[in-house]
Amino acid sequence: MRNELLTFLKHRKRANLVMVILNITIFFAIILTGGDPMDVFFMRDHGAMYPPDIFERGEYYRLITCMFLHFGAEHLLFNMLLLLFAGDMLETRMGPVRYLLIYLGGGVAGNLLSLFIAASSGDYAVSAGASGGIFAVIGALVWIVIVNKGKTTDIDGKGLYAMAVLSLIQGFWETGTDNFAHLGGFICGFLLAAILGIVSFPNSRRKV
Repeated sequence: MRNELLTFLKHRKRANLVMVILNITIFFAIILTGGDPMDVFFMRDHGAMYPPDIFERGEYYRLITCMFLHFGAEHLLFNMLLLLFAGDMLETRMGPVRYLLIYLGGGVAGNLLSLFIAASSGDYAVSAGASGGIFAVIGALVWIVIVNKGKTTDIDGKGLYAMAVLSLIQGFWETGTDNFAHLGGFICGFLLAAILGIVSFPNSRRKV
């Protein structure tokens, strides 16, 4: 079992794996130190996004820290499984630098859209999770499929489109989901992929 796990991890893309491990490590660090990731007030006190804390206290770091916090094991598991495979596909195509720019940049952009909508509506909630960055990865993969006219050997274009649409619809259907973080992440990921697709970085692959 141990050898199988090591083999599985060995074949994962490094930057994406670091993001996954970081999210998991932070979750278990909270548990082991007696914290409760299901407690909204605890999560707010430890970096989750809450609009009044940003508007009134200038705690802009929450736009980033909230991306590495999760409300419970199920929230973490679903996000990390999706990131593990979708993130690997993107990093394989665009390299670690552009992958990180899309994942982190898209996640922050999604949080900014969520923040703007909250300010407009006055409907404030504590939010956390990696899904804004994950939707940015999905948006970037959609751009790759489109620019290659569906001719990608390692990405199922139709499956990707279906997953993106169903995930967005499910978010708006269910309560307690930060839908605008998802939507903002997806749009930003798509646009960043289009921009970064023509930019070269060390250790990044040109082929998209």
